[in-house]
Amino acid sequence: MRFSTQIKPISYVKAHAAELLDRITEEREPIVITQNGEARAVLVDVASYEQLMDETLALLRVLTLADKEIDAGATVPIEEVMQEFGVEAAQA
Repeated sequence: MRFSTQIKPISYVKAHAAELLDRITEEREPIVITQNGEARAVLVDVASYEQLMDETLALLRVLTLADKEIDAGATVPIEEVMQEFGVEAAQA
């Protein structure tokens, strides 16, 4: 990502909204919107946003499942996992 071209003040966004929407849809790179010199928002295309939300939800589902397995005692000692993958334990 080229941050120098992806940061725009709110005044630029107001004056070039249609152009910026075309750009983010085509390039699929977010644009950081500033106000009074501070980052205030991020403009992102719908497809990228949906993908991010899908990936976030999938990760949350995996974490929830892992928590349930831990609560149920369905765990494997780390030594067994390391042995299975041929990894030696670090010396403390």
